[in-house]
Amino acid sequence: MILCSTLCSAPHRRAPAAAKRHAPGLSALVLALALACGAGPALAQANAPEKEGTWISIRPDLFPSAEVGDADGIVTLEAPGRAEDAALVPLTIALALPPGDPRTLKAVTLVVDENPAPMAGRFSFGADVRDFSLSLRVRVNSYSFVRAVVETSDGTLHMAKSFVKAAGGCSAPATKDTADSIARLGEMRFRVFPASASGGRTEAQVQIRHPNFSGLQLDPTTRGYTPAWFVRAVEVRQGERLIFAMEGGISISEDPTFRFSFTPSAEPVTVKAEDTEGKLFARTFPGNAG
Repeated sequence: MILCSTLCSAPHRRAPAAAKRHAPGLSALVLALALACGAGPALAQANAPEKEGTWISIRPDLFPSAEVGDADGIVTLEAPGRAEDAALVPLTIALALPPGDPRTLKAVTLVVDENPAPMAGRFSFGADVRDFSLSLRVRVNSYSFVRAVVETSDGTLHMAKSFVKAAGGCSAPATKDTADSIARLGEMRFRVFPASASGGRTEAQVQIRHPNFSGLQLDPTTRGYTPAWFVRAVEVRQGERLIFAMEGGISISEDPTFRFSFTPSAEPVTVKAEDTEGKLFARTFPGNAG
């Protein structure tokens, strides 16, 4: 069993009434704000890059026991300035401690300030990790800062941020046939990309078939909101060694896909996942799968 917190127990602002099954007591006001995707210039003005009001208000809930410092060269975040698809915004987080630094990397938290649930995911690492790269796709509901906050083994926090112009990602309809997604629920793929194909270092990719409903999407048949239903935990191991474990929320895009730094070996790679309905998925792959 994968141990993780649910969306309801993670620090977040309230999501709309469609998600009551997972987040009771939700307000219509937040629904209206979350769906304000067509405001265009008004959103741009309200969420201009120099505005940090949202971050100031949510930071104490997300990181109550430590100050969040600058990136200090430990964390970088690549994000598009303007997203082509607000429901599939590509992000790449690169983490690296400087030579001689005795610390290790403990976890990185991905935050989308203006999303109904700002904490998109927390990725924790196994022992003795000093550098790591991770790429994934997220939903962005309105013009927003996206932040990667890394925690080192001594408890200090370092943050990189990027401003992304996107709107409507959390309420966008699924891009794939829902019936087919449910029929293939939990199917997994694992690939290894040699260094020559990934810009200098070997990487691996895990994909999990799941609609990852946010609770903000309209059902075209009933015209009601599809209840939130998403992958809330993922664990990837190479042999007994933990590569990463994720606790996620509604901001992770459908068919969650993670590309990460990887060292191939004879040890098998095991991927486990759990969704908010308690469904468990697991598969083991060869550690040098191409």
